[in-house]
Amino acid sequence: MNPFSLPRIPGLFLFHGKQQNALSRFLGLAIILLTCALPTAADEVRDRNIAETMLLYQRATGGWPKNYDETHRPTEVESRKILSERNHPDSTFDNGATHSEMRHLAKVYRQTGDERYKQAFLRGLEFVLGAQYANGGWPQYHPDTSGYFVHVTFNDDAMIGVMRLLRDIGRSGPDFSFVASNDRERCRAAVDKGVQCILKCQILVAGHKTAWCAQHDSRTLAPAKARSYELPSLSGSESVGITRFLMEIEPPTPEIIAAVQGAIAWFDEAKLTGIKVIRKPDPSSPKGWDKVVIQDPSAPPLWARFYRIGDNQPIFCSRDGVPKRTLAEISYERRNGYSWLGNRPASLLSRDYPVWQSKWAPDFNVLERGRIRN
Repeated sequence: MNPFSLPRIPGLFLFHGKQQNALSRFLGLAIILLTCALPTAADEVRDRNIAETMLLYQRATGGWPKNYDETHRPTEVESRKILSERNHPDSTFDNGATHSEMRHLAKVYRQTGDERYKQAFLRGLEFVLGAQYANGGWPQYHPDTSGYFVHVTFNDDAMIGVMRLLRDIGRSGPDFSFVASNDRERCRAAVDKGVQCILKCQILVAGHKTAWCAQHDSRTLAPAKARSYELPSLSGSESVGITRFLMEIEPPTPEIIAAVQGAIAWFDEAKLTGIKVIRKPDPSSPKGWDKVVIQDPSAPPLWARFYRIGDNQPIFCSRDGVPKRTLAEISYERRNGYSWLGNRPASLLSRDYPVWQSKWAPDFNVLERGRIRN
């Protein structure tokens, strides 16, 4: 049966002919949409199985490691091994770890009322709040702060993912209604500190606010190096998530407005036009293809993952740590094993900023040609 062409419903005696037909179709569509929105029994079983795996992997710190398969049901032998690693200091916010588990556990707690999920979530919350630095930033790992793990980390949206979770908890919505009011207040305070850290980390070039590095020194908040090929730089990727988070703060302070305007202007200046990245077949290469940048005047703008601070020169780098000006100059392994160019800022400039600017900075659109940055 076509759900958009349902038969007449006899009980609808107040409507006749076309009216009853239209109402029947409307009700049928509403039922379908409602059914699609409700979780099925299979969905709930899957969600609970994932939650059980998350309980198993939760570390003694309250956080989680990254990159385990949450959909895999560990065997008894595997479970014993996982539990034996409970005291490992590898709890992290990288690759969505910890804040993603907490969101899922909150969801399954609402579905089931199982206290184990609530308690695991609350242990996670204590871990998240305890990992925040006095300056408002979060490291990539906690308590393991060796090497670059110690930096205030925006890479892969680590800190922004944490702040979004705390923001949502602090808003006292139904998703986290089980969190005590004093803990929600702690979340709001942590987000406020995090925002101040973000504002302090924004990189100034010739007196102008620009973007952010993927990671900043935990003490000085200066741009910092991570892996050998991730040099201190302006990030054309991570800065998108930071800017979008700032744009979601309502009402924004004058400092937040200035930060957003500076970042948007920088994205516009840093865009790369007339090029695109293709996979060129290369049977002699390890993957059978190679990433190549070609000229294409009709291609939409791209942005580099990293830019040199001061002149916006895109940076590409092999594991030797030596920056190069083009993708072609670095090793095959890094060229094809890392995301160096992308279009992540495009929707920020074309969709999000116009809406935000018309509401919060109606007299100053930094994307208009001829406007002077301040």
